[in-house]
Amino acid sequence: MTNFVMPVQAAERVVRLGQRIRIARIRRGWSVTDLASKAGINRNTLTALELGKPGTAIGVCVTVLWALGLEQALDAVADPDADLHGKALEASRRPTRAGKPRKASDDYDF
Repeated sequence: MTNFVMPVQAAERVVRLGQRIRIARIRRGWSVTDLASKAGINRNTLTALELGKPGTAIGVCVTVLWALGLEQALDAVADPDADLHGKALEASRRPTRAGKPRKASDDYDF
């Protein structure tokens, strides 16, 4: 099995997310222990998340955002309506003209 190597840009995003979570915690006046308790996780796991460790589970991240009251921010993540590139690819695969209507198998021409 090969080791996973995270692209630099993705790793930077994970670090920034951890920093944002830390800022949200501090603004609320919560300690690492407070937030970890509210999220039902170990304080070491929360510290790893805040440090941007890439091995932290996405479920932990979502749970911490929930504990902070920020889970609604996830609604914009990978929103199919905002995926302009994906929409363009999908549109390019659509047929350019309508196909001929087919008779149903139970249609008999007597």
